[in-house]
Amino acid sequence: MAWSDTSAVNMAPFSTNAAACPPALADGLGELAALIGRHAQADGLYPTAIEGLSFFRSSQPSELTFGVYRPSLALLVQGAKRVEVGEDVYEYNASHYLLTSIDLPVASRVTLASPDTPYMCFVLDLDARITADLLAETGLPQPAESDAGRGLAVARVCPPLLDAALRLARLLDTPQDIQVLAPLLRREISYRLLNGELGGRLRHIARHEGPTHQVRQAIEWLQTHFDHPLRIDQLAHTVNMSTSSLHHHFKAVTAMSPLQYQKQLRLQEARRLLLAGLADAGAAARQVGYESASQFSREYSRQYGAPPLRDVARLRGTATTIAAGASLVLAGDAG
Repeated sequence: MAWSDTSAVNMAPFSTNAAACPPALADGLGELAALIGRHAQADGLYPTAIEGLSFFRSSQPSELTFGVYRPSLALLVQGAKRVEVGEDVYEYNASHYLLTSIDLPVASRVTLASPDTPYMCFVLDLDARITADLLAETGLPQPAESDAGRGLAVARVCPPLLDAALRLARLLDTPQDIQVLAPLLRREISYRLLNGELGGRLRHIARHEGPTHQVRQAIEWLQTHFDHPLRIDQLAHTVNMSTSSLHHHFKAVTAMSPLQYQKQLRLQEARRLLLAGLADAGAAARQVGYESASQFSREYSRQYGAPPLRDVARLRGTATTIAAGASLVLAGDAG
């Protein structure tokens, strides 16, 4: 999935590049951009004093970076971004949010940013316990199977969601209020998401039964055993599904097969080992589960656009790229 000719990428299932920010949202987004600007004065990812809340800023378009998005809300305040999941492509801009409801390997890049108008994103980890508690308390209806969809989706921000996010961010200016009010506002944001356009997807993930829950179990197994040989029949048995049902539902949620998901985890971990200087190419290949060094080199080159040593040398010579790539593997960062 190396970034090269965009004409080779499938048409985007969701694009907002032509959409203008509605006037009803402009004031709130402007205030949120100013607040982020105060707390993120240079490019990078900035965890805040509020648990689970981070700000991401970039003053220029970025190269394609790879990582795993954790369950999170990424509210795009300024600029635009492109995210690839399997063969799906999402392009979206300010006044939209990216909802990730399950761990997904992605490739992404900032597409619109400048020093005068930097890319800015409000990123909030989603707590599955809060979601489950809200479902139990509110008695929201069980989601329809048609609501399951991808584990990543884009929607327009509604005023109540933006208002809750803005009030949470404002707490950074009154730190004495964070301990009491931040948990309440995180809960309100989860409530707004559950009742919003993409709420059905969150409800599916929160269920402790059904195909989506079994896919989540399969993902947890792959994350723990990505360096082991993968036998689909054994994985299907582990999550109590037939092989055909596992393939169908896994791809419906993740846009890739279990084998492709495993390969993404292996290549990203190998790249991390190489960048950190913890292994050479051969050792990295073995540590992530490859038996063939030549196969590892081919798949690495196909994804990152260069063989391992050349790719790592290029990244080490570009500090901003390293910072962008590293930020994406942090839990909850879909910025």
